[in-house]
Amino acid sequence: MIQRKIGYRFTKAAFTLATAALSVSLLARADTENERITNAGQVFQELISASPGIPKNLLNKADCIIILPSVKKAAFIVGGEYGKGVMSCRSGENFQGNWSAPIMMQSSGGSFGLQIGGEATDFVILVMNPDGARSVMKGRAKLGADASVAAGPVGRDAEASTTATLQAQMLSYSRAKGVFGGVSLEGTSLGPDDGDNEKVYGKKLSGPEIFSGSVKAPASAHVLLSELRRASPKKVA
Repeated sequence: MIQRKIGYRFTKAAFTLATAALSVSLLARADTENERITNAGQVFQELISASPGIPKNLLNKADCIIILPSVKKAAFIVGGEYGKGVMSCRSGENFQGNWSAPIMMQSSGGSFGLQIGGEATDFVILVMNPDGARSVMKGRAKLGADASVAAGPVGRDAEASTTATLQAQMLSYSRAKGVFGGVSLEGTSLGPDDGDNEKVYGKKLSGPEIFSGSVKAPASAHVLLSELRRASPKKVA
């Protein structure tokens, strides 16, 4: 009887893990890489004009922006948190130029869990200095350890005012059910998605190579880059 119970529990646990893994796999294929870039552009377009939305003053000071559009239609919470999106940075050695072609990104851990009942959550991260930009562009960076992160201040003309936000290399936000606000993403691992970058650009490219301007931005990035250039054409020191 005891063995039967143990066997039942093991089978149930194995089934749960297999179902969770399958759900993540299906969700990963729910949209194509170019659709994800288009979705990121739409998220930015909505949040730059919304009130409250992305603080214009902070965007003008940011070196990069990372947008992870929501993973939708999740049937239940999955323990292995997961998220995908894009990053665009101001070009040049000192991050002072035009916004770059998108770098496909992936995240795990922290607050990027799938939401129960299919709740849609968008994440936006403003990268506020070159060290933060380079650390996440080159490979997997753990926010809070490899790069400092803080919940971003909210408001059209918001400024980083507390010690934590002033010193943070990244400021993070989330939007769920129309509610936009600062959120701590400490503990989240974030870096380029090499597989998705290869699918978008047709060859293997690192994050720094895309940033350098070695490839042309895909057509799917038109809205994102147009809106970034319109909203923040020049970096403010």
